[in-house]
Amino acid sequence: MNNEATIGHAHVHRDDVGSKMGMWLFLFTELLLFGGMFILYASYRFMYPENFKVAAMHLDTLIGSVNTILLLTSSLTVALSIVALQRKQKMFSVFLLMFTVAAGGAFLVNKFFEWSTKIGHGIYPKGPEMANLSDGEVVFYGLYYVMTGLHALHVIVGLIFIGFMIVFILKGKQTFDNHQKLENAGLYWHLVDIIWIFLFPLFYLIH
Repeated sequence: MNNEATIGHAHVHRDDVGSKMGMWLFLFTELLLFGGMFILYASYRFMYPENFKVAAMHLDTLIGSVNTILLLTSSLTVALSIVALQRKQKMFSVFLLMFTVAAGGAFLVNKFFEWSTKIGHGIYPKGPEMANLSDGEVVFYGLYYVMTGLHALHVIVGLIFIGFMIVFILKGKQTFDNHQKLENAGLYWHLVDIIWIFLFPLFYLIH
């Protein structure tokens, strides 16, 4: 269905269904990307089950748990921000999105300190400590850095996307009857959340 919004005497064409379909197609390609990585992870875990368990014991489960709570909460606030905007609660919607940005930022800060600790101990691709690890542990940490790093990049993109939505709402470009871009941003953020829900147990809870 095509919608038309009227501003003054000008007619602005909107294709909300097409926009949402485009976003779903994009999300599908992202799922294919991470799906391939999950299959690769499963293959190597089958080859090195004990090595993967040993390597996972050296990851900080507390940090992983906190990051899981942060993303789950931020996913909720994104959904609530859409509801708030639909109810014409513009500033409350902005507040919820700002909370989402804060939670996403805290996730990245936690991930930074977690990575820094591992790197400080020489555990990183071609790091000095990697020579003392088994082949399976080396593979585990390689997958850990690639998959969580790619996910972190998606978090950054999602935060930028949401930041634009905050500006659009404040400028009146996203309103109670025209909020498709905000819904698309919400869909993307939910994807980021779902991917982490899989990454968390695979890397932190297998021991």
